[in-house]
Amino acid sequence: MKKFENLPLRFQNNAVKEYYDILSHKKVSLFFKRLLDFLVSFILLLLFCWFFVIIAVAVKVTSKGKIVFKQKRVGKYGKCFNVLKFRTMVTDAEKLGRQITVGEKDPRITSIGHFLRKFRLDEFPQLINVLKGDMSFVGARPEVPHYVEKYTDEMMATLLLEPGITGTASIYFKDEASMLEVEPDPELCYINHILPKKMSMNLDYLKNLSVGYDCKIIFKTIFEVSKG
Repeated sequence: MKKFENLPLRFQNNAVKEYYDILSHKKVSLFFKRLLDFLVSFILLLLFCWFFVIIAVAVKVTSKGKIVFKQKRVGKYGKCFNVLKFRTMVTDAEKLGRQITVGEKDPRITSIGHFLRKFRLDEFPQLINVLKGDMSFVGARPEVPHYVEKYTDEMMATLLLEPGITGTASIYFKDEASMLEVEPDPELCYINHILPKKMSMNLDYLKNLSVGYDCKIIFKTIFEVSKG
């Protein structure tokens, strides 16, 4: 970890310092967390490269556009990176609606996209993000800059680590799109209600971080996804 005084200015507040001190005592756990991220993502990419090809072909033949969708997200220390996903929406979907998905029947989602999202297969390319070190298997889901601008001082602490493919908040809000569908103003609901709850869970994760806890979250994610 960087020295606290070398963090970006927005991180240098008392609320973030509390979590920084907690993580500074977890250096061994953080080392093994990164080691496992690298090894497991490398092995999975080798084992399932054939599956990637099948999904890629399915995406290409069922709708026009690129196979892999790239989106600017905010990562560790507030540094932006491109998160990778198999494209599940029509081309330029962000120009046709919000940056959040509202409802399972969002008209921007492609036919194959519904299936990929249901079983989170669209997130397979993020193994590349994990291998590169942009992401981890477990952590706070990376947000777009628009929502990070809404973070409180304490919420910034979630950016002390790499964002994750899954986490406690991801599991709890796995039906987020359906929750937002019934709201008169989904954007406002996300910012004022869902985002703060997500961040509270992500902050609790920092306090309880360990390799064993990560494994527990991963197995729980696999169980929830298998339920469809």
